[in-house]
Amino acid sequence: MEIHFADIAVFLLFLVAVVAVGLIKSRNENDSESYFLAGRGLSWWLIGFSLIAANISTEQFVGMSGQAADYIGLAVATWEWLAGITLVVTAFFVLPKFLRAGIYTVPQFLEQRFDKSARSLMAVLSMATFVLVSFTAVVYSGALMATTLFPESISIAGASWAIGVLAAVYVAAGGLKACAWADLLQGSALIVGGAIMLWLAIDALAGSPVASLSTTADVQGLADSAGGWEKFFALNEHKLHMALPADDTNLPWTVLLIGAWIPNFYYWGLNQYITQRTLGSHSLAHGQRGVVFAAALKLVIPFVIVFPGIIAFNLYSGDMEAAATDGNAAVLASYEQAKAAPDKAESLLVVEFEPAWASAHPEQAVELAAWNDAVAQRVAASGAAVTSEKLIRYKFDTAFGLLVKKLVPGGHGLRGFILAAILGAVISSLASMLNAASTIFTMDLFREYVRRDASQQALVRTGRVAVAVFTVIGCLIAPLLDSPVFKGIFNYIQEFQGFISPGILCVCAFGLFVPRSPAKSGLVGLLTSPLVYGVLKLLAPDMAFLNRMAVTSGVVVVVMTAMTVLMPRTTPHVVPPPPPIDLRSCPIARAIGIAVGIATVTLYVIFW
Repeated sequence: MEIHFADIAVFLLFLVAVVAVGLIKSRNENDSESYFLAGRGLSWWLIGFSLIAANISTEQFVGMSGQAADYIGLAVATWEWLAGITLVVTAFFVLPKFLRAGIYTVPQFLEQRFDKSARSLMAVLSMATFVLVSFTAVVYSGALMATTLFPESISIAGASWAIGVLAAVYVAAGGLKACAWADLLQGSALIVGGAIMLWLAIDALAGSPVASLSTTADVQGLADSAGGWEKFFALNEHKLHMALPADDTNLPWTVLLIGAWIPNFYYWGLNQYITQRTLGSHSLAHGQRGVVFAAALKLVIPFVIVFPGIIAFNLYSGDMEAAATDGNAAVLASYEQAKAAPDKAESLLVVEFEPAWASAHPEQAVELAAWNDAVAQRVAASGAAVTSEKLIRYKFDTAFGLLVKKLVPGGHGLRGFILAAILGAVISSLASMLNAASTIFTMDLFREYVRRDASQQALVRTGRVAVAVFTVIGCLIAPLLDSPVFKGIFNYIQEFQGFISPGILCVCAFGLFVPRSPAKSGLVGLLTSPLVYGVLKLLAPDMAFLNRMAVTSGVVVVVMTAMTVLMPRTTPHVVPPPPPIDLRSCPIARAIGIAVGIATVTLYVIFW
């Protein structure tokens, strides 16, 4: 993709402005409360934009638009629209209790409510998930975007290191306040940039002959002269529904009953890198206004991310197929090697393939099916281990990158602005994750088990060292996600968070709303979750991961309820004095929150 001087100038100017604003506003943050919680002084508008900027990244631009380009379509907007309701509930039922507890981290609340073992286990699980799953996936998605735009200039590994190190330097220098102020610019740019991409995509549809557009819908009678929106709804009517069949393995409609709410409440109410912003609120009213403001913005996100992803397949399915072919070549080469040496251990290779790939390569699909059956028989007879590779027809995660590459004009600065907004999205999310992981390591592990008498300066230094270590780990792992076996980065994130999010959600819910639950039930609930989820994943691999999360949550609730009935707590847990902030609720935010809930239900009715 050609970059002109005006694009470079706009890109660099935006990047410098973001970094400068963040660092200037966060200078002299030398104690733990200032560095990790912005001195508990964040205003509502900073909180709202920061929540959106921390959440929306290339994880969404690449992963969510990629799932939208696939058959899932608008149903992937479930993550955004349910988040609106989740945020409202968090603002009025969870945030008041957390601010009153005066905590730095969510694991710290578990020690107040249960015991130290629950705090330590949640700290380890959360920190590992931030570094090995969330941080790694966002680094990879940013690198994938870079290589999609500039395939001959940079590799996945090189882009991963460049993005990860940039984010690390940024957050290590300024802490949470630097993140929040920079997010004010980056959050605004994300929404504006997404809206520009939607307009360009609709315009491209309007100017494209119907015969050149990819769709599985019946579009007979649709004229080439039809407008962009008319073509969009005609081409994609089958993708503009929130309800997928109950047997779908990604987002069946049944997840709306329980499954989808679990990661939503975990993410928006109990996930440290999101919650950290609300814990830094100037007051409860500011926190509630900020959270409700973010909830309203979440209703807009699908229109600027999901819709463009759907259109990308209409316009550029051939490019997505070509991108998949490059990855498939390595899989087919492994298959040929295995076939050439059928008696060697390396020949125990199962080559999975999507139905879409099979329809395009029917003869190869028949050959591979026979090979897989033969391998299965050998494995059953010998008990040997088997390896698996997968063939895909389209690399859907390239959807948004293709839109930027092919639709955004260069030479006027617009391309530079879009690229800056995307890079800003990566930086803000990665900085938030690193800040959260380093906060948990420093306050829940280092201070509790290594140096209880550590000075404020030592705590800040430890947080900065942790940022560097976590960055190295994440950047080493990120390029591995380029394998098709992970089924896209959005699936990777949600699937692996499923091991811990049901347990954390249930344990925190009992801690907040079941005062008689005993101290040890927190630890037991956290341990039960990954065990049950892992067994379900092994025994029922075709079950949608959200349904696995629902079953896991049910088991954790049963276990904790049984412990509460058999050994109820007889003395109330001790709550420390709250920090010196105003804990009065905000009635205006409550009214807006109700409006957000009504709007969410209306959207589901329209697109059901």
